[in-house]
Amino acid sequence: MFFADCAARSFFDQVANKWSVMILTILEERPTRFNEMMRRLEGITHKALTQALRRLQRNGLITRRVLATSPVAVEYSITDLGRTLQKPFSAVFEWAIEHLQDIENARVKYDESQV
Repeated sequence: MFFADCAARSFFDQVANKWSVMILTILEERPTRFNEMMRRLEGITHKALTQALRRLQRNGLITRRVLATSPVAVEYSITDLGRTLQKPFSAVFEWAIEHLQDIENARVKYDESQV
């Protein structure tokens, strides 16, 4: 049973969303500045990126570093804890790629049945 106060449920609420997964994937490559992430995450808003980064930081999956540049810049890095998610996220990504056509076929079939 999935109780409302279940720690795993709380974690999934915080981290298991499309933006968080994509952010962690970007940060696997190298530390990245906020504006670069904005450019790489087509469709994300400034507010959504800020919120996702704060959730990931709060959960210990990324770190934030203020760079002493002019103007001041902020860089994000994945933590060792965040790296432990690479294997499960990669498995889900590979599953999705492998089954994209099956998923699309199911959507079409479902949509046709709703008419």
